[in-house]
Amino acid sequence: MLSIKNLHVKLEEEDKQILKGVDLEVEAGKVHAIMGPNGSGKSTLSYVLSGKDGYEVTDGSATLLGVDILDMEPEERAAAGLFLAFQYPVEIPGVGNMTFLRTAVNAQRKARGEPEISAADFLKEVRAKAKDLKIDAEMLKRPVNMGFSGGEKKRNEILQMAMLEPKMCILDETDSGLDVDAMKLVADGVNALRTEGRGFLVITHYQRLLNHIEPDVVHIMADGRIIKTGGPELALEVENNGYAGIMSEVA
Repeated sequence: MLSIKNLHVKLEEEDKQILKGVDLEVEAGKVHAIMGPNGSGKSTLSYVLSGKDGYEVTDGSATLLGVDILDMEPEERAAAGLFLAFQYPVEIPGVGNMTFLRTAVNAQRKARGEPEISAADFLKEVRAKAKDLKIDAEMLKRPVNMGFSGGEKKRNEILQMAMLEPKMCILDETDSGLDVDAMKLVADGVNALRTEGRGFLVITHYQRLLNHIEPDVVHIMADGRIIKTGGPELALEVENNGYAGIMSEVA
């Protein structure tokens, strides 16, 4: 599904190397989690995969379903099936949630050579998926993320994910700033989208999210590399003992 090999990345402005040889394979139908201390390169990895400006790939590759994505524009990566849920979802004043969602869905359909979804079919689908995700219908009528709580913003992103039906979903610290109830609602939404044909890369600091979104594989990242990989028990080890022991193991 997602294959990353020997990925090296630096910040363009500072000429500072952030990723120093990341190797990662996320299979279809699997959930991989990445944990690590601040500054380890976790969010940089998500930004580079999604095509954010300001980063230069100096070596290595990243492919989605066998297709190189690093030379694609962000919208091309999205059309190819990549979705990034941000740590801090942006507000878009003056743009209605429904308009935004339908425009995004039809842009992707057009990029894939598919016909646009009709207004009636879109309305039926978005209402059904919002109900499944316990999203109030009133949220759909408001401008994108304007006046939304942290939990509402994250649930709105999960709704976007559900409507766009990506192949590869990257969640960058999606639990940041959420209370327990909001985090459980977001996790339930993610779990509802787990299928054999979809992969997930969940970036988080905390085991608490992984109590609700149980990963198949856990990776520990430090100093721009993945230093250890294991099962869900690895996240529990970090929760109980921190990163020091793992980092000294591989030093």
